[in-house]
Amino acid sequence: MTTIENSAHDTGHVGADLAGRRPALSRLCGGAVHLPGDPGYDTARMPWNVAVDQRPAAVAYPADAIEVAELVRAASAAGLRVAPQGTGHNAGPLGPLDDVVLLRTSAMTQVRVDPRRRTARAEAGALWIDVVERAAPHGLAALHGSSPDVGVAGYSLGGGIGWYSRQHGLQANAVTAFELVTAAGERVRADAEHESDLFWALRGGGGNFGVVTAVEFDLFPIATAYAGWLVWDWREAARVLPVWADWARTAPDHVTTALRLLQVPPMPQIPEVLRNRQLLVIDGAVLGDPDVLAPLRALRPELDTFAAMPAPALCRLHMDPEGPTPAVGRAALLGELDAGAFDALLGAAGPDSGTSLLVAAELRQLGGALGRPAPRHGALPRLDADYALFTCGIAATPEMGELSAAHTDRVVEAMAPWSNGREYLNFAETKVETARAYDAEAWPRLRRIRDAVDPSGLFVANHVL
Repeated sequence: MTTIENSAHDTGHVGADLAGRRPALSRLCGGAVHLPGDPGYDTARMPWNVAVDQRPAAVAYPADAIEVAELVRAASAAGLRVAPQGTGHNAGPLGPLDDVVLLRTSAMTQVRVDPRRRTARAEAGALWIDVVERAAPHGLAALHGSSPDVGVAGYSLGGGIGWYSRQHGLQANAVTAFELVTAAGERVRADAEHESDLFWALRGGGGNFGVVTAVEFDLFPIATAYAGWLVWDWREAARVLPVWADWARTAPDHVTTALRLLQVPPMPQIPEVLRNRQLLVIDGAVLGDPDVLAPLRALRPELDTFAAMPAPALCRLHMDPEGPTPAVGRAALLGELDAGAFDALLGAAGPDSGTSLLVAAELRQLGGALGRPAPRHGALPRLDADYALFTCGIAATPEMGELSAAHTDRVVEAMAPWSNGREYLNFAETKVETARAYDAEAWPRLRRIRDAVDPSGLFVANHVL
């Protein structure tokens, strides 16, 4: 292993009597460790999706990579496992955490941008909005997703698709280095020249290999984009959906869009023209000739907000909910769609379906650079699909959660004939067969690397290899 030297770091909290004694974990991180029964435990254990009831053996908040290494060693000595977690997005698949220290990286938020090299370095707790706002003054943009409060590290480990993806590919393949703590408690840098197998695995292989403490990645010279929404009443879906799908299949790489069937809640922060309505929305970004949208505009949208806008505005273009939200979601990867697929989707999620879902259905346009192996790729070279399907409902109460789960299942099952059987793990909010996210060559290689760097299974990932 190529390790990073530990600098002098006076924590004053690590004692020799930690081994085998779980309560001793509370001496780490300046006392920023919460055990069941502590006053701060219930707040500390809360993921972004507050409908997920995770109850770990302890929750720890390290301040930096050195404290991460101390915690990993102490947890291992105490016979506990470790689950890294930043924001807590995609927490649902983690499963029981009775013997697990939940290692929250939300205190590690430093972001540095190098405008000359067009790169950024983000610590494990940094959010995409942190990167976007620091890159923008230099005319640069990152391959962020559709939500400003998603963590850079988890998004990058699982792939990462957003408004620039059909032009520039997956965020995982824009990563140039990871800094992480291994199961041995060593701080390691993995890049193309150091720990190259580990570097390959981390780019798309998820959190199975250690605790990532920082990510370095390329930025792109994007200062503005032509972006916005096209909006119809959702009863126009039978007319609009087939045209969009046919257009999306052959659209140039410089445009990335999503189509959504939305039931917009009556919330005051939502623009009045959208509030408390059922809509069909096509949103997205164009990095080239905006005339590419002409076939969609010919469908006479009720509202057309596409215009040139500063790149940072795209971080909130999708209007995803920010902050903790109780939700249920399901996803699938789809191949080419036909008339039967449109009927099935609208029957399960359209105007007469009786759906209770907030996002009754979302189809993300894939293809372009996402469909081709990246020249410098890791374990996830591309997404082998034409569309990513995602469906989501609110789970504010157990009863609402059960109803939303039934309706999300119904949508995914209705589209099963057009599914290609693959998985995109960043969208998989429940346990799935992880092998289906990788090709036949990548899967055994990932498992070999995981077994080499974490032979005892110390680390708990949301999607286990």
